[in-house]
Amino acid sequence: MCSLNSPDRAPETAVPLALLAGGLGTRLGKTTAQCPKSLVEVAGRPFIEHQLALLASRGIRHLVICVGHLGQAIEQTVGDGRRWGLQVQYSSDGPHLRGTAGALRHALPLLGDTFWVLYGDSYLETDFAAPLRRLQDDAEAWGVMTVCRNRNQWDRSNVLLRAGRVAAYDKHNPSPEMEYIDYGLGVLRAEALAGGEETDLADVYRRLAGSGRLLAHPVRGRFYEIGSLQGRSETEARLLAHEVGRR
Repeated sequence: MCSLNSPDRAPETAVPLALLAGGLGTRLGKTTAQCPKSLVEVAGRPFIEHQLALLASRGIRHLVICVGHLGQAIEQTVGDGRRWGLQVQYSSDGPHLRGTAGALRHALPLLGDTFWVLYGDSYLETDFAAPLRRLQDDAEAWGVMTVCRNRNQWDRSNVLLRAGRVAAYDKHNPSPEMEYIDYGLGVLRAEALAGGEETDLADVYRRLAGSGRLLAHPVRGRFYEIGSLQGRSETEARLLAHEVGRR
């Protein structure tokens, strides 16, 4: 299992973060039939409120939330983000879900040349600034994937690293030589999406890996998520532990 870490607060930055919050959340069953996954209650609050507090603590200031399924409820809850010291904008899929890559491509006018990408069901206690610096230091790269070396101990490994780059990525049919797993935080340049036809962000990552344009940034902290019932339970326990620690 990946070890835990508690990074220092990152400096404030104008680089935006795209929060992918448009999915159906089918693995949570009836919970998300009338409630978007981002608003599922975790540790006494809608999950997205925990996310926004964490992002603000990491120095994020500009957020673009990609919404789809029941997106208006998310907009009503979050508003303009000023409660967390954030500037929040929205990019809506419209009547038909675009998929994670399609949602990002649709949001490019709001995101600009370089941006972070985070899934709407993830709670990641890591240094957000480090992968951004990694991309800024390599003009040939179009993206950075944060990865965790788990050797199938935490979840099924799906990333092959070579010389600081993602040499292969396959979450459906991983090979035995893959020792790392996609941690859930990425940094992309707009070029990574422009002209592509993928609907799934995983397919964008696979293409970038195949072209040698996807850097790897290993992290030591494990990921938390609410996309599954077990993940939601573990994330709630983590957040409640934080609350106890602050008393």
